[in-house]
Amino acid sequence: MQRKFRLTRSQDFKRVRQSGKSYAHPLIVLIAQSNGEKITHVGVAAGRMVGTAVKRNRAKRLMREAMRPLLSSLTSGWDLILIARPSLSSSTLADTSQAVLKLLRHAKLISKSNAV
Repeated sequence: MQRKFRLTRSQDFKRVRQSGKSYAHPLIVLIAQSNGEKITHVGVAAGRMVGTAVKRNRAKRLMREAMRPLLSSLTSGWDLILIARPSLSSSTLADTSQAVLKLLRHAKLISKSNAV
């Protein structure tokens, strides 16, 4: 995922976590908040409950890769945070992509016709 689409500052993460709307899936939690800009930013996080540093980094890579093909079909003007759950560390890219797509559809940030 290109840097211009990433949510990187801890202040932004805190803002979205505090006032955003959350959507849950057994693998991932999505938190979304409107940002009033023309671009959508995506941040990924994996806490220590996911596992060791190797497992947390793998979970974050999976989430970023699952989001990459969907960026062009997302509704613009949102800040999104994807939070890994412990079961994500043992899932595949296909499972992760389906989970992300399902969450985005549930949040009405992507339409069924626009999805890859």
